Order: sequence, then C-alpha cells, then structure tokens
Amino acid sequence: MIEVYSWATPNGHKVHIMLEECGLPYRVIPVDIGSGAQFSSDFLAISPNNKIPAIVDPIGPDGQPISLFESGAILLYLAGKRGQFLPADTRGRYEVLQWLMFQMGGVGPMLGQAHHFRIYAPEKIPYAIERYSNEARRLYGVINKRLGQSTYIAGKQYSIADIAIFPWLRSWKNQGVELKDYPHLKGWFDEIASRPAVQRGLDVLSAERKPLMDEKAREVLFGATQYKRH
Repeated sequence: MIEVYSWATPNGHKVHIMLEECGLPYRVIPVDIGSGAQFSSDFLAISPNNKIPAIVDPIGPDGQPISLFESGAILLYLAGKRGQFLPADTRGRYEVLQWLMFQMGGVGPMLGQAHHFRIYAPEKIPYAIERYSNEARRLYGVINKRLGQSTYIAGKQYSIADIAIFPWLRSWKNQGVELKDYPHLKGWFDEIASRPAVQRGLDVLSAERKPLMDEKAREVLFGATQYKRH
C-alpha cells in the first residue's frame, strides 16, 4: 500500500485525485504544515525540501521501496505505474508533459503568490497584489484559450495535466478571478469537479485543514522557521 504524506492543499490534492483515479490502495499520513510537521526528521528523509506531498511505495519499479517528493514527479510515477493518464505515444506524451510543466512552473507558483499577497501577507502591498492578480488572470486566459481548442488541457483525453491544474483553480475567488469570464475553462472545470474520483480526492484531509491561519501557522509557513537549517 502506498503511503502518502500530505495535507489538504492544491499540491496535495493532485496526488489524492490521481490515486483515486488510478484505483491504487493508499494510506494517508497527515503532515500539518501549519504546525511545522513538515520539518520533522522522518518527513525530511523523504522530502528534503520540506514540502508536501511525498509518497513511499513499498513496491517500486524494481520491486524495492521507493520514495518520491514533488507532486509533478509523483503524478508521472503513478501514471507509469498504472499505465493511465499519460499517452504511450511520444507526441501525445510530450503534449501532456508540456502542460504539466506549465502547471509546475507557472500556475502553481504564480497562483500561490496571488494567494499569499492577497490573503496571507501581514502587510497589504498594492504592487504585489496587482502583479500576481494580473498574472492569475493571464494564466486563466491561457487555459481558457486552450480549452476553446481542445476537450482537455493536453488533447482529447483526460490526463495528469488536468489533474495537476484543476486543484489550483478551485480558489479562483482568492486569486482575484471571476470564473464566468472564462467560459471554456468553466465548462472544463465543472466537468472535472463532477468526476467521482476527483470528489473523493478532494475529501482527503479536508476536515483537518483549518480555514483560517493563526499567527503561529503564519510564522511556521512564512517566517524564520521556514529558513532554519533542519
């Protein structure tokens, strides 16, 4: 059984959804990032960048245990393990990979910054709020245009690119975006949200995540604790 070290965040939900879509048995080990659980020695042994999610598969590619961190790498691993949600042909595979990289390098970091400066930053900085809100709207526009030409993000088939992007768009209000302004994206979003495996994946750890961040959690996530040597 795969062990999943995770929390109810967009990056965590990517892996929860993928596991549910693949029908793989897994056990969740909560890593409360607001309390600093990500800095424990046990977790750092499998996720040296102190970020969730991470997995341990007792039956790796060579029959031996394997641990992985970084949600994109985990999605690729699980897709390979099950032979699902990543095309076998070279052209189709790279079509998916480029959109996966788009999420990892753009959607996640930029929308994360929008969340930070619009909601979590102790000081409201107009320049930063405008910068990342505009970038969020730009990225939504890129996705909307793509979905006006393609059924799914990377082509005709649902893939790990859709699984990677979808959780980040659930907080569109916090990103200064109106979903109705992106009709192609909204149609895709509603379809993905209706998938039973997606709904099950989003339920994972959702009851344990606190809706509001207290000062201790703020310090753990954004203060000196984050920059100590662990």
